[in-house]
Amino acid sequence: MTSQIVNGAKSDGAASMDNHYHFSRIAHRYRDLRTTDPEPITFIARELSGMPGIEAADVGCGAGRYDLLLHEHLGEKLHLTCVDPNRDMLKTLDTHLKRNGVRKFRAVNASAESLPFPNDALDCVFSFNSVHHFSLQRFLEESARILRKGGYLFIYTRLQQQNERNIWGRYFPEFCRKESRLYRLNTFVEALIKTPGLRARSVEHFKYRRISALDRLVEQASANHYSTFGLYPPEELEVAITGFRRNIECYFEDIQKVEWCDENVLFVIRKEE
Repeated sequence: MTSQIVNGAKSDGAASMDNHYHFSRIAHRYRDLRTTDPEPITFIARELSGMPGIEAADVGCGAGRYDLLLHEHLGEKLHLTCVDPNRDMLKTLDTHLKRNGVRKFRAVNASAESLPFPNDALDCVFSFNSVHHFSLQRFLEESARILRKGGYLFIYTRLQQQNERNIWGRYFPEFCRKESRLYRLNTFVEALIKTPGLRARSVEHFKYRRISALDRLVEQASANHYSTFGLYPPEELEVAITGFRRNIECYFEDIQKVEWCDENVLFVIRKEE
């Protein structure tokens, strides 16, 4: 499999134009702004260790942060298609993976709700920190369609409840109200129940201790490292950043070492045999 960006099924408009422009604007800086955690990839590699070859897709792949880790952990047995509705992100991914010696991948411009694969085509489908941009029910149905019997669906995300407990949810004004796209655990359970052929194997919980300087946090917010910040009009974002500074200075003794915990979950889902 050689690398190239190809057009797949067209997006049906599930992602807003604002979302599209947001990711185009930050594509060249995305990996520098976001934190990439290797722990879910280590877990996935253990889960798939017995498979001699893996035909897989990373849906909502972005700039390829997790795709490089997948190649590092799964090696030559991985044949990966990277799927994203944003062509600027895919161009960045293409450059990033090639620069790091990865050649066996394909980049496809398509939406999560209309995946350009035939039925029963893949061993694995991955989604890292992107499922809240999808229609969950339609993504699950598409995954069930394209997975082979016994295939895996791995969804790494943060839940709405977890978002409320992190540094942004607790101290950044209006952050939780703005970020209404994240799913709750019961929403995932209900959607899975409605999807014929898929069953949950486990829900893995990850918790990360973070330390950062206030100036770095402000830099990330100003650069929209979470798409949530793109939901603020520019003047409102400025006011919110001022409020965030004030909150951090009030609640933390050392603004050079602001400490908190981030939480994520990994849904491990199988297609029934």
